[in-house]
Amino acid sequence: MSEKACRIELQGSIAWLRLPGSAQLSRRSFLEMVRRQLDCLAAHDDVRGVLVCGQGGTFCTVGSDGPLTPPEAARLAGFGQSVLFSLEALGKPVVAALSGEITGLGLELALACSFAVAESSARFGFPEISQGRLPAFGGTQRLARLVGRSVAKQMLFSGELIPADEALRVRLVNRLFAPAVLEQEALALLQRICTRSPLALRVGAEMVEAGYDIDLKTACLLERDAFALCFASRDQKEGMDSFLDKREPQFSGD
Repeated sequence: MSEKACRIELQGSIAWLRLPGSAQLSRRSFLEMVRRQLDCLAAHDDVRGVLVCGQGGTFCTVGSDGPLTPPEAARLAGFGQSVLFSLEALGKPVVAALSGEITGLGLELALACSFAVAESSARFGFPEISQGRLPAFGGTQRLARLVGRSVAKQMLFSGELIPADEALRVRLVNRLFAPAVLEQEALALLQRICTRSPLALRVGAEMVEAGYDIDLKTACLLERDAFALCFASRDQKEGMDSFLDKREPQFSGD
C-alpha cells in the first residue's frame, strides 16, 4: 500500500496506526486522515490498545500547506489541535514507536500519545523556528509539560535536533530500543499493558491528565472517587478473584 496512506492494521486486540511516510502530503490532508482513523478506532470496542508507528523506517513525514494568511493559519492550528485532543482522549493506551527524525507535526502527534518509545538512532526536534514560526498543534504546551520549561525553550528556540539518548534523559521518550527490534518491543510492551483492566486504564489516564494542572488536594479527591468507582466494576472483582485463585485475570472492561 502507498506510503501516502494512513492505515490501521489489526493484530488481535492491538491496532497498528501506520502514519504516512510521504512529504507530498500537506499537514491538513495528513490531519484529516488521522482524524478519520481515530474515529474508526474509537468505535472499535474490541481494540484494547493502539501502536502508532511509521512506514519505511520513518515515523512521520509531512509537507507544508503553502503560504497561509493569519486567519487560515489559525483555522489550521485549531483543526490540528482538535485532532490531537481526540487522540489524547481516545480512551485506550496509545504508544508511539518513533523512528528516524521525529520533527514538527510528527513530534506533536507523538506528544499526544500516552507515551513514546524510540529507536536508539532517532532524533527529535522542532525546527519551525528556522522558518519564522512555531509548532501549531499543541507542541509548545505538551513539550513543556513533559520535559519542563527550560528544556522546551531550548528545543523551541534553537530548532536543533537532539539525539535519542538525550531524549531519554529529558523524559521525552520512555525507552530506547535497537532499530531492528523497535516495533517488536513496542508491541510486547503494549500487549502487557492491554492485559490490564480497560476500565482502570481509561480512568487512570483521565486522572493523570485531569490532576496534572490542579492543586494536589483537589487532584487527590478526584483520585479518591476514581478509586471508589473501580469497586463498582466487574473488572475489580475479577482482579481480586484471580489473585485469590492464583490465575491470570480475564478483564472485560465492565
